[in-house]
Amino acid sequence: MKSILSIVDQLNWGIVILICATLGLAPFAPPHIIEKLSMLIRGNLIKPLDWFDLLLHGFPWVLLILKITACVIKEK
Repeated sequence: MKSILSIVDQLNWGIVILICATLGLAPFAPPHIIEKLSMLIRGNLIKPLDWFDLLLHGFPWVLLILKITACVIKEK
């Protein structure tokens, strides 16, 4: 079975960046992820829809971090 990093490493950089720029930042003024992270820090992330929004808009950034990690590990 392939590890998650090997699967993520096969993803195209352009696709990952496009997903971050669109889904990760939407809506653009202000970015939804910033609002949800501030709600999480303040302890106001209560509704299930807020958690879903955090996961939806946060996933592209987690994917980008995994992609960077996979590239760094592969270089070693």
